[in-house]
Amino acid sequence: MAGRLSAVTWATQDGFDVRFDWGAPGVARLGPLCRTLVVVDILRFSTAVETGLSHGLVVEPERWPMPRSSGPARDAFVADGSVPGGPSLSPASLLLLPPGARVVLPSLNGATCARAASDIGALVIAGSLRNASAVARYVARAPFPVGVIAAGDLAADGTMRPAVEDILGAAAILRGLPGTRSPEAAVAEAGFASEPLALVRESASARQLASVGHVEDAEWAGQLDVSTCVPVLSGDHFVEAED
Repeated sequence: MAGRLSAVTWATQDGFDVRFDWGAPGVARLGPLCRTLVVVDILRFSTAVETGLSHGLVVEPERWPMPRSSGPARDAFVADGSVPGGPSLSPASLLLLPPGARVVLPSLNGATCARAASDIGALVIAGSLRNASAVARYVARAPFPVGVIAAGDLAADGTMRPAVEDILGAAAILRGLPGTRSPEAAVAEAGFASEPLALVRESASARQLASVGHVEDAEWAGQLDVSTCVPVLSGDHFVEAED
């Protein structure tokens, strides 16, 4: 690439139709130019969004910890696992709620990225392995450039752990998009696996969840293209995109 690039230009992966980055910092880098951002948090936020919306729930993302000034509506279920047997980010728990119920999904990773992307005016889509091809078909009709954000795992000390399951989910979406790829997007796309379940099941994130009794989450999240639901953030909650 000829010439000298400004700090802003190199950070935004300028000149490519399809771009890829990690976490909320990636949202800040890509968001100003990518008017569509796909947030991928396989274990568990974006999988929970797809599951909840497919089940007929009204799904609202929220940063974690939840801001005191913007608490959920009094009739909403807060899926933070604070109530034994209550809803959490585990998709299985959301299936126990009645269709039509409003559920707030607080998440340090995926929901925080979704809120950050919405705050800067981007169209926000929750992408997972379960709906990867459907999301790619929808995003392919959006104005380019577009960005895919792998949420990763933000630790309590502020460090980011790149999560292999998020690479798998991002790759499954990236492979269905037209246009030129940034090197970051090209490398992420190369991580695609046609049968990702075994990899998701043995990932560090899945083992962490299994250690606290959530073995079923990886089994559910690792299924490829079993849903056509495309969750798009509209205001404070996700709605299913129309074809």
